[in-house]
Amino acid sequence: MNTENVVKHLRALWRTDRIIADIRLRHLLIGLGLQAFAALIAAFGLLMLELSAYFALVQIWSAIAAASVLGAINFVIATVLFMVAGSSPSGRDIELANEIHRTSIEALQVEARAFQAQLTGAVHHPLSTIVPVLVPLIAIIVKNMRKTARESAADASSEARS
Repeated sequence: MNTENVVKHLRALWRTDRIIADIRLRHLLIGLGLQAFAALIAAFGLLMLELSAYFALVQIWSAIAAASVLGAINFVIATVLFMVAGSSPSGRDIELANEIHRTSIEALQVEARAFQAQLTGAVHHPLSTIVPVLVPLIAIIVKNMRKTARESAADASSEARS
């Protein structure tokens, strides 16, 4: 298991998650803005329908028909805006981000399997993992023992001279 690869894959995973979240947030904000505008249009449509009902009781039929048609057109516009707001986000951006995300997850899984294989190998053959660490450790111990032997020999010879 290479820790540099793990860090690289985790960094790529984090970045792609941020990109995916950013794309979804932008889509959500645009959708919410369009839905708010559609709700405003629907409110105007309802107002016009109420106005047309008022005109039906008070005025002549031509004003009623105009207000009714205007209210119906406002409802059609609001319906179209709701349908546009509910559409899916741009395909290319989210597909690319999802592909990089999947690749990062797969690479991390490969690294985890390699680490598991190394760990399993260390359990089954402990000497194979100890020897690479043990050889430099023995060299350091021998070097320190020689250094200590030289120092004690130098101290003994200086005491004998005095």
